[in-house]
Amino acid sequence: MTATTPGGLLFGIYPGGLTGDDRGGLATGPADDPARVTAALDRLQGRAGRPFLVRAYVGFDDATRLGGPHPTATPADARRYAVRGRRLDLVAQYRSSSGDVDGYCAFLRELVVQYGAVTRTLQVTEEPNVTSNPLLDGYYPRIREAIVRGVSAAGAQARALGLGHLLIGFNTTPLFGPDTSFVSDLTDLGGARFVADLDYAGLDFFPDVFRPVAATDLAPAVEGLLRHHRDAVLTPAGLGHLPLHITEHGWPTGPDRPARRQAEVVETLLGVVAARAEELGLSGYTHFALRDADSADPGLFHRFGLTTDDYTPKPAFETMRRLVEQLSV
Repeated sequence: MTATTPGGLLFGIYPGGLTGDDRGGLATGPADDPARVTAALDRLQGRAGRPFLVRAYVGFDDATRLGGPHPTATPADARRYAVRGRRLDLVAQYRSSSGDVDGYCAFLRELVVQYGAVTRTLQVTEEPNVTSNPLLDGYYPRIREAIVRGVSAAGAQARALGLGHLLIGFNTTPLFGPDTSFVSDLTDLGGARFVADLDYAGLDFFPDVFRPVAATDLAPAVEGLLRHHRDAVLTPAGLGHLPLHITEHGWPTGPDRPARRQAEVVETLLGVVAARAEELGLSGYTHFALRDADSADPGLFHRFGLTTDDYTPKPAFETMRRLVEQLSV
């Protein structure tokens, strides 16, 4: 299997143990082990210097004190993993109940100063189209304004500091029906400046996790969803030119979810992504997650890891390592 896009895909992974659920709570378990995280990242990345992203989350809310520093919420001290050519995929969450967009923009500028040198991608908000979950940014007021103004604020700060490597973007989950207008709402609000300041669009999606998909149908379902997002969401909004990065994808093990199937899902999805990368403008893939939140808990949100919570690899870990070696930039 080889990538059809020149240069291959930019891979990454979220290495923390903290995971949100669909009810606004957190799936937690044993604390992260930085030494084992580093060893697993080294193994997945392969050769030193190969571009590889480490996904990390940092949040702004009404209690955030500007003036920094702003430690990452998960994984803790994410900067320590930005070595051997790895860089952060930093997610700046917006959780202001008062709708403090001015404060959020200042927060983003401070993040660029603090983390810009070790960050490759800065994602402005997380899943902002999801309005039902207080762990996700669409729950909070003025979210569209926060994205539009935040992207431009972060981009201007990056340019002022000469950080030409830093890419600024935003993401959503899959959008269907009337919800497809979410991205057009952003470009209508932000106009030409917002479009010019964007470097990529992201997509969080988890096929065959929340709605079952037969194994034989998974590859066409993945391709159809990616094509839909390009043709029906991004292009009508004037963003058809942007690279599309899969910012979160995973498949949890557990009761009736065998580890071998997790490996098959990773292989199938990345086969589609590699084959359609050039045609659909797919720039990269970030896996969620490196380790289980709690391998003793049978809950859906506790076992997304490529390893157990003590970093014992599941079969999908080796599948991912092999595909990084074959398909990476």
